[in-house]
Amino acid sequence: MRLLSLLAVATCFALAAHAAPPATRTQPVTDSYHGVRVSEDYRWLEDSSAPEVKAWSAAQNAEVRKQIDALPVRKAIAQRLEALFGKVSANYGALVTRPDKLFALKFAPPKQQPFLVVLNSGADPKSERIVFDPNAQGTKGSVVIDWFVPSPDGQTVAICLSEGGSEAGTLYFHDVATGRPVAERLERVQFPTGGGSVAWNARGTGVFYTRYPAAGERPAEDERFFQQVYFHSLGRPQRDDARILGEGLPRIAEIALEGSEVGSRVIATVQNGDGGEFEHYLLKEDGTASRITDYADKVRAVKAGRDGRFYLLSRLGAPQGRILRIEPEALATGKPDLSNARVVVPESEGAIEDFLPLATCVFVSDMVGGPSQLRVFELDGQARPAPPAPEIATLSDLVSIDGQADAIFFRQATYTEPSAWFRYDANADEAKRLTATALKVVSPVSFAGIEVTREYAVSKDGTKVPINILKKKGIPLDGTNPTILSGYGGYGISMTPGFVFNRHIWLDNGGVYAIANLRGGGEYGEDWHLAGNLTKKQAVFDDFLAAARHLIERKYTAPSRLAIEGGSNGGLLMGAALTQAPELFRAVVSHVGIYDMLRVELDSNGAFNVTEFGSVKDKAQFEALSAYSPYHRVKDGVKYPAVFLLTGENDGRVAPYHSRKMAARLQAATASGLPVLLRIDSASGHGIGTALSARIAEQAGVFAFLFDQLGLKYRAPEQPAGPTPSKKK
Repeated sequence: MRLLSLLAVATCFALAAHAAPPATRTQPVTDSYHGVRVSEDYRWLEDSSAPEVKAWSAAQNAEVRKQIDALPVRKAIAQRLEALFGKVSANYGALVTRPDKLFALKFAPPKQQPFLVVLNSGADPKSERIVFDPNAQGTKGSVVIDWFVPSPDGQTVAICLSEGGSEAGTLYFHDVATGRPVAERLERVQFPTGGGSVAWNARGTGVFYTRYPAAGERPAEDERFFQQVYFHSLGRPQRDDARILGEGLPRIAEIALEGSEVGSRVIATVQNGDGGEFEHYLLKEDGTASRITDYADKVRAVKAGRDGRFYLLSRLGAPQGRILRIEPEALATGKPDLSNARVVVPESEGAIEDFLPLATCVFVSDMVGGPSQLRVFELDGQARPAPPAPEIATLSDLVSIDGQADAIFFRQATYTEPSAWFRYDANADEAKRLTATALKVVSPVSFAGIEVTREYAVSKDGTKVPINILKKKGIPLDGTNPTILSGYGGYGISMTPGFVFNRHIWLDNGGVYAIANLRGGGEYGEDWHLAGNLTKKQAVFDDFLAAARHLIERKYTAPSRLAIEGGSNGGLLMGAALTQAPELFRAVVSHVGIYDMLRVELDSNGAFNVTEFGSVKDKAQFEALSAYSPYHRVKDGVKYPAVFLLTGENDGRVAPYHSRKMAARLQAATASGLPVLLRIDSASGHGIGTALSARIAEQAGVFAFLFDQLGLKYRAPEQPAGPTPSKKK
């Protein structure tokens, strides 16, 4: 078995034989930071509009087509992906309930984008009716629903739309009964910098909404900053809208609005960039805003309860989180003193991710190292029975049910079982508390032969790092298995168990797939996050390299058979890993990554990242950024792995120039003879809102690259695609 595998490695690396990237001219530029001079050669590639940059990008894309499209496996995998997407059932997400109605975004291939539907309150798909379908706006699937919010009576819905993956959203209003547009549209509601949000007033006659400065209100460089909140009465011009909140907020404020089920209480959560600092305000139609918390309170979320009180997720002195309660009277004289707040749910081993206060109880979603759990408490803190769950699963998306005292919808998924929505009624008899809805995904292929194990690597400083490992049952641990390792490690975002049926293509051909839960994420609470941000970011990379070495030491794989893949902050992770330990990997796939850490804060969205990554203006932070900045850590003459970088021309979160500069630097530096490829999609952005056909094309190219570099020979499936056998919960 080992001899055959090594023979495959020797004969299947087709790309390595003819890797010839386009030549890239150099133009040295030098900057000085705190007395340290830093030079680079590819600053000129930052200008996306320059004809020379466009020509260079076109040449890079041509090279990808020449090399990737020439692989016979690419066509076979693309056909397999198309067949799988053609058989997968509909996926319902973003559930919102209103009187006798349930709204959802439905993704149903072969449609290119999810569309908005309304069902009866029992979640019966047979009652479904389309409210708005962006696929009808064109043939290329470029129009995307960013988000939607129905009015309190469910008669009208506000829908934010953007195009081409830009996330530059405009707000429209549609009549739910007819689907027709009503009223007007609101401009500059969302950008990928600070996002966007809306909340209705209690009567449904107007909305609180986020707005960015219009042309002329601020300097051009600030038009995607200084997000503020306005109130709009339907039927009136947007120019007449009154500002409710914004004066004195940070330039990098990110505002999220949430309306309550009781009265007209709208809560604005203001995040100070991406580092995890929050403050909260109560907004009123009379144009006033009352502060509930400030950044020093370390409150992550505030929600208005059905009992008229306010419930808070606090991390002050409790990095795992605890739920507090304050009376509405506490806001009467200004910002409340939270030291007098009632503790409803104390801190525990699990990190509280979300919560939902209802009539007589509060539901709490905990993160437990990556997997999650649900707990239920009386409003006085007494524990109640909670929904059962698989050991390694994600339980998320808590949705209150209109008209039901203590019932919710929640979504559950594992690595081997698709997403499904359940209903849980805390007041029902035990046998009737938990019921499955008809809103579940049926996989086009069975994962019955796949097993999931959870192991722990030991990082450089002794920290234990969880690794979730998927593989076919019975695969020998002899060091020859082609393996993909993925990770993220940033912003307090957790890598949770999720079902991705495309992975079956890799697993069915003898591959191993691993996901590491790294510091910088939120898997073990805020301390876990803070242990991997700002000047401690290197700990994230140490964790990931430890996970790679663990897989090698445990004989899952070997460096010649190990690939890594990640995106966005995970793309930064890929860049750091390949520059710090190139000998550990055979191939690297990095999507929309950040690589130049010394200039990223000059990008529009990069400024929002300063609270997570740090700034070169601070000497200690500069030293940390410089030490790991992937673009600056590339060294001439090093045998780097094969690298496939992917980006979107419309990416407003991570500027595409990061990928251009990194590709040019690696192509000039590597001595391995292995390819360094760059794919730039002119019709997509950060990956959000990418059309289905484009996703299939991209996935087929990535799989082809990995199959080729890791020496896999694609085998057609032994059985036709079919649904996963149903299992009782």
